[in-house]
Amino acid sequence: MQLMSMKRASWRARIGAILLAGGCVMLSACGLLSDQPDETAGWSANKLYSEAKDALDSGDFPRAVKLYEKLEGRYPFGRFAQQAQIDTAYANYKDGETAAALASVDRFIQLHPNHPNVDYAYYLKGLINFNDNLGWLGRFSGQDLSERDPKAARAAYDAFNTLVTRFPDSKYTTDAAARMQYIVNSLAQHEVHAARYYYRRGAYLAAANRAQQALKDYDGAPANEEALYIMIRSYDSLGMKDLRDDTARVMEKNFPNSDYIKYGERRKDKSWWEVF
Repeated sequence: MQLMSMKRASWRARIGAILLAGGCVMLSACGLLSDQPDETAGWSANKLYSEAKDALDSGDFPRAVKLYEKLEGRYPFGRFAQQAQIDTAYANYKDGETAAALASVDRFIQLHPNHPNVDYAYYLKGLINFNDNLGWLGRFSGQDLSERDPKAARAAYDAFNTLVTRFPDSKYTTDAAARMQYIVNSLAQHEVHAARYYYRRGAYLAAANRAQQALKDYDGAPANEEALYIMIRSYDSLGMKDLRDDTARVMEKNFPNSDYIKYGERRKDKSWWEVF
């Protein structure tokens, strides 16, 4: 028994020595990695910016962000620092780093509210939010803007609206205004999605109210055609014939050729958001 105990202790000691040696090797390796020279050491601001721009143009967005951050850290008051801030936001946006992109663009706007390119900053902020909450799966699944979280859509609208209001002559204003209209349409459709959900579950009053809210908040949006139809069906199910008939007259006046009136649904065609 004593011999077996001694053997076990010996094996434990050997295992401990092996683990200790392995740990030392790993620590040494880490030390070697941390001692690797920085390729950018001694680079001028112009060199850093040039290399970062090359990385951005070639699609190496992580490297671009890294170099822009080094540039801003080493030369915070140089002529390239401000441009590096907005370029960092764009690189993060292209790399799918939404939170980092928004943080960068918000910082730029806060620090440089009168910068000659602040109109672009608002446009970029709108784009970041406009394309948020979809992801690669949504692009291939047919998910439209109205099925996203409306919080990002509203944030995009606010950014585009600031651009259009403050900088009506900006080269980005026309596109921003078009995107604003699509956002309004998507928000209206979001309300109609909710109204449709309530209707299918027999909550007719909630369905009518939600559809009516879309009409009130988003006048002129394409989704209002379906909103009126949901109201007609909901009032009919509730036995509210006067409201049903009044709504039907409004729908026939505004959408005389509506598929909802003819077929009870919209014929399958390309969604409004897919045209964009």
